[in-house]
Amino acid sequence: MPCLHSPVLVLLSTGVLALACQSETEMTALIIRRLLIDLDAPLPRHWNGGDAFRTAFFNALSMSFPVGEQFFIDSVREGAKALPPPQQARFEAEVKGFVGQEATHRRIHGLFNDQLARQGLVNRWAERAARRIRRLRDLNVRHHVASTAAYEHFTAILAEHLLAHPEQWGEGTPERLKLMWEWHASEESEHKSTAFELYQALGGNHAWRVKWFRIVTVYFVMDTLRQTVNNLWHDRTWWRPSTWASAARFLFGRGGLVRDCYGPWRQYLREDFHPDQQGTQRAAQWLHAHAGDYRVVGDAV
Repeated sequence: MPCLHSPVLVLLSTGVLALACQSETEMTALIIRRLLIDLDAPLPRHWNGGDAFRTAFFNALSMSFPVGEQFFIDSVREGAKALPPPQQARFEAEVKGFVGQEATHRRIHGLFNDQLARQGLVNRWAERAARRIRRLRDLNVRHHVASTAAYEHFTAILAEHLLAHPEQWGEGTPERLKLMWEWHASEESEHKSTAFELYQALGGNHAWRVKWFRIVTVYFVMDTLRQTVNNLWHDRTWWRPSTWASAARFLFGRGGLVRDCYGPWRQYLREDFHPDQQGTQRAAQWLHAHAGDYRVVGDAV
């Protein structure tokens, strides 16, 4: 997923965040899975059921993942190292699982993105994200973890929407691509609490959690729209009325992405929010039903 930067925040000292009570929730044992999928075969130009907009939208999300996932990995690793030793031990297994899952997502979407580049699409999102990451280097690690937690909330609510609406895969969508997206969605739902709980353990407070979430919201929405339009431009379908009719249905129609995700998005602003308040049943069911489509591995890839 993409990263962000606010020039004001670079001026913050390392002592801004107030101490918060550490959650005593037992940490999750995250499983690292290697997806059994062939991404060497060329992709159909409009792989999502022949729909130009939906294809461009999901392509845009994928373009953000390799750089974004690496930032999340680095943030969580460094955040865990900043904890006192007893807390490091509490987070050790979950951090290892989180890193393994995100590293696998990064690798798979890197292969997918290579196919997009061969189609002539240009990834501008990754360039912007990389520049923002460089500007964040001197900030306290709690800011890195707070922005990671915010992005993880976005990926979790998008994942839940995706798993709840299999009809968004148009007729003719290759099964291997459905598998890729639904596997990724399920694992995002599975580890959605890791960065959030790490931020709390580091003493992060509600005020800065919400500030970072608002910043992330602006960057995520704008980057998604910009890259989607860029994809449609290179695809030469941005001018077609059918493209934007599809966009309206997908985003704002009954069961549309924006209509479905606004409520869960807003919940993050509550002081008593925790990611586990939003269900993961669909993700668990999907992973159980598709156990034959992945191989469990022992170490981070």
